[in-house]
Amino acid sequence: MKKTVLLCAVGIGIALATASAQDAAVQKLIELGTADNRVMNHLDVLTNRFGGRPIGSDAYDNAVDWVAASFAEWGLEVERNEGGTVPVGFNRGPWFGRMLGGDQAMALHFVTPSYSSGTKGLQRGHVLLEPKTREEFDRMKGALKGAWVLITGKNTGWSIPHGAAADSIRASVIARNGEIRKRNREIAENNRLKNRNDTLLTLLDEPALFYGEMREAGILGIIQSATVPLVALYDRSVVKDSTMTFDRLPELPDIKLDEHQYGIIRQMVQERRVFELEFDIRNHFKLGPVKYYSVAGKIRGSDYPDEYVILSGHLDSHDAATGGVDCGSGVSAVIEAARLVAASGARPKRSMLFIAFAGEEYGLLGAQAWAASHPEQWDRISNVFNRDGGPLPPVSISVPKAMYPDFVRICAPLSSIHPEIPFEVKQTGPRAKPVRLSGTDASVFAIKGIPAIALDEDDVRGYNFNYREIWHTERDLYTKSIPEYQRHAATVMAIVGLGVANLDHLLSREGLYE
Repeated sequence: MKKTVLLCAVGIGIALATASAQDAAVQKLIELGTADNRVMNHLDVLTNRFGGRPIGSDAYDNAVDWVAASFAEWGLEVERNEGGTVPVGFNRGPWFGRMLGGDQAMALHFVTPSYSSGTKGLQRGHVLLEPKTREEFDRMKGALKGAWVLITGKNTGWSIPHGAAADSIRASVIARNGEIRKRNREIAENNRLKNRNDTLLTLLDEPALFYGEMREAGILGIIQSATVPLVALYDRSVVKDSTMTFDRLPELPDIKLDEHQYGIIRQMVQERRVFELEFDIRNHFKLGPVKYYSVAGKIRGSDYPDEYVILSGHLDSHDAATGGVDCGSGVSAVIEAARLVAASGARPKRSMLFIAFAGEEYGLLGAQAWAASHPEQWDRISNVFNRDGGPLPPVSISVPKAMYPDFVRICAPLSSIHPEIPFEVKQTGPRAKPVRLSGTDASVFAIKGIPAIALDEDDVRGYNFNYREIWHTERDLYTKSIPEYQRHAATVMAIVGLGVANLDHLLSREGLYE
C-alpha cells in the first residue's frame, strides 16, 4: 500500500514538474517574443538583401541557404526537400523607361512578368497600334521595324502566350477577322446604295494577334494596359514547359504599362504625333534545369518523436516587388517561431517542424512534393498551422468540439501578451473536406484529411491594411508588413505550436471534416 502511494506521489510530482516546465517555457516565449523578437530582421534579409524570390532565381536559392543555416545555428535538424525543377532559371535586374517628345518627357510606370524577355540594352523606338486584320498588317508592316506596339486587352499578370499553340489560335482569329472585314465592306456598300444605317460587325479581339509576324518584322516589344497597382506574375509557357530551351525562350519584352499612361500614349498614336519610347529592362535567364527546394527545421520530440506539429509558410514570391507580404510576412513569422521555441529551451513532447515551402506561387509545388515524400507522417500530424494571409495578428481559432478543450488550455496565455489584441477559441461544426487544391499550401494537407486549421487574423488596430492592394503587385514590399502585428504573430505561433506539441495525445480528428 505504501509502495502504491509512493508511486502515485512520484507520478503526480513528475506531472506537476512537467506542467511547471511547460508553463515556464510559455512564459519564456512571451518574454522573448515581446523583448527580443527578430521577425522583422528575418523579413529584412528575405526582402531587402535577397529581394523577390521566384523559384529558379539566385534570390530564392540564397533564401534557402540562409534559412537552412539559421535553423542549424539555432540547433534544429535541417532537411532540404526537392520540390522539382524549372527548365531554365531567371534573375531580374533593374528596369526603367520613359517617353521622349510630345508635350514633355515622362518617366514610365511599368512591370514585366518574370521569365519574360528583357531589352537588348537601352532601346528607343516609335509607337504603333497593333493590326487586327491581315489588310492592316500588310499596310503597316514596313513601319513595324524598331517600333513598340500597343496591344489590346488588360494585364492579368501573365505573359502574352507565344509558341505554336498560341499561333494556331491567332491564325483562326485572323481568318475570322478577314471574313468580318469582308462582310463589313458589303454592309457599308449596302448602306451607301440603299441609304441604310446597318451596324458593322465587331472584329474579334486577341491581344498581340500578329505576334509572330510582328516579331519577324522587327518590333522592339509589346505594351499592354495594366491597372494600378501593377500585377506581374510569370511566363507560364516557359516555366511549365519541361522541354523549354534557350533556343525557344521569348524574345520580345512584354511590358505592362500603367493604364493612365497607356491611355495618353494611345491617344498620341491615334493623333499621329511624333514621339518615342525608350526602355532598358534587365531580365536575365540562366541555364537549366534548375532545382528548387523547401527547407524544414525540426525540433525533435522528447516523448513522441514520430508525431508532428507543422508550422509553415512559403519562401518563394513574385519579384516585381520583394515578397514582403506574400509570403514574407508568413514565412518570417514561422522562422522566428522556430527561433523562439529553440531559444526558450522548451522540450516539446512531439516533434515540431518549421517548413519554408517552395513554389507555392507556381502551383503549391513544394508542399505537394513534401507531402508526397513523407506519406508515413500523414496520420501522425497533429495540425498544420500555415501562415499565408498577410501581416495581421492572430485573434482567434475555430475548432471542432473534440479539439475545443485542448485549444482553450493551449491558448489561455495568448490574451496576456498584448491585452489590446485578445484571442478567442471558437467551437465550430465539421467543415467540408476539400477535394482539390486551392490557393494555399494548407490545402495540400487538408485534401488528405490532415488537420490544417489556421489561426484567424484581423486588423485589430485599424491600420487600414488591404491585402488585395498588395497581393502579386509591385507594392508587395517590406514596408507593407506591420511590425507589431508580425512580432505578435510569431509569438502566438510559437506558443500555440508548442502547446499542441506538448499534448499527451494527437489532436482528435473527430468532427473535423464532414
